[in-house]
Amino acid sequence: MYPQQPHVALAPEPSPISPPKSRSRTAVVVVSLLLGLALGGGAVAIAWVLSDNSSSSVEGVGPRGDASAACRALDGFDESKYIAKGSAGEIAVNRYAAAGVLSASAAAGDATYRPLAQAIRRSQDRHAQAFDFDEKVKKDLDEARSICKGL
Repeated sequence: MYPQQPHVALAPEPSPISPPKSRSRTAVVVVSLLLGLALGGGAVAIAWVLSDNSSSSVEGVGPRGDASAACRALDGFDESKYIAKGSAGEIAVNRYAAAGVLSASAAAGDATYRPLAQAIRRSQDRHAQAFDFDEKVKKDLDEARSICKGL
């Protein structure tokens, strides 16, 4: 058997240099954080004022813009390409979905656009049941497109 080794403490020797005063360091950190918070809040307030969306009738903003975007998506939607492979099919699927989402957003913001949202939603629901663009689905799409022409 080996004799037991003496226990050696691994703690470092105390340093003869005194640590910096923590109060002054803490004060600098707190002041820096408060200054950063104030500057950041000011920047956000300025950005908010500059991007005021009070004129929601502007194209692309608010319910009118959502309805317009829904109609553009529906205008670019070709039912015959819905099941196509590749990018043509992906474009058709995404435009159909976008028309539904954007029209629902427009209707949520302004009841004037509810008939558009309902027509697109009906077509999507019927398509989900039939897995095809049958006459009922096409009728609802035609109705949505005619509503778009009236906007």
